[in-house]
Amino acid sequence: MSDALRLSYPLLWASVFARQLCLPVPAVLFLMTAGAMVHRGELNLLAVLCAGVLGCLCGDLVWFEAGRFWGSRIIRMLSIFSNNPQRSTQKSKEIFARWGVRSLVFAKFVPGLDGITPPLAGMEGTKRSEFLAFDGIGSFFWSAAYAGLGYIFSNRLSSIAASLGRVGDLIAVIVGVPLLCYVLWRAWVLIRMLRFLRMRMISPLLLKSKLDDGLPIAIIDLLNYEEMNEPVAGIPGAVRIDLERLTRRSHVIVPDDTQIVLYCSSPNAFRSARVAIALRRKGISSVWILDGGLNGWTAAGLPSTHDLCTEDDVANRLGIQIVDRDHSHPHHG
Repeated sequence: MSDALRLSYPLLWASVFARQLCLPVPAVLFLMTAGAMVHRGELNLLAVLCAGVLGCLCGDLVWFEAGRFWGSRIIRMLSIFSNNPQRSTQKSKEIFARWGVRSLVFAKFVPGLDGITPPLAGMEGTKRSEFLAFDGIGSFFWSAAYAGLGYIFSNRLSSIAASLGRVGDLIAVIVGVPLLCYVLWRAWVLIRMLRFLRMRMISPLLLKSKLDDGLPIAIIDLLNYEEMNEPVAGIPGAVRIDLERLTRRSHVIVPDDTQIVLYCSSPNAFRSARVAIALRRKGISSVWILDGGLNGWTAAGLPSTHDLCTEDDVANRLGIQIVDRDHSHPHHG
């Protein structure tokens, strides 16, 4: 093994394992470097592939078991800071519905699918032995692909590997500074959400009182994204709208005298906060978040129903319209 880069099999396993746990570790670079070292005779190819496969299996098994025990909550956790959680989650579900556990064979090569498929397999009741078999095949192809690239381009990678020890500080800056900026940006997003939550909460009883007084309030239900199985009941008078449409793709028209109240089922209400911030960017200032979400509403002894309003109902009653970017006219349910 090169003295400049002390890449061992345990380190390779640990880097792949950390990557599968969604930690910011450049496991692909480690695999490619290992492939180059195989070409130079410093590492054994079979041992490199075993380390890569075992790292994948161990990390994926953690998410698989989490999916079995906590179901959709794990899916929501993995996608909480995704730029497009609705689309990525729905795409993963569609692929898994079509291919089943066989999707694990190619999941690691599809952005977004790799992280969602293991807990989704656990949530869908896949046998552990079947999961490990197909995930092992996919892990082998993924490890072999990147180790193979390193082997093929070993002449270039060997010089890089030999220099890593001498330019370690520079690499730490190149990798660490963008990573630190990303972490700080995500922390700032989280802080903004928390500040918004504290300032824009409305209690279930106060909301019920305002509704009884006949005030113009539109209640928007965000459970369509969060609930992975059958639809659930919501607050009477609410309209269930896709989270993605409100945050990215639409222009929302709200009369000046109308208030909007958002709710979801997550205890921390982060998704409601995301939508509220997005609506404020669209110029809608009178946006509130229901304290406790749907659980807080039902815990207060207030009624729920499966017969929710449509967008047409809300448009006719309150004048609220949602105009999708790919349509020239308002969309109603």
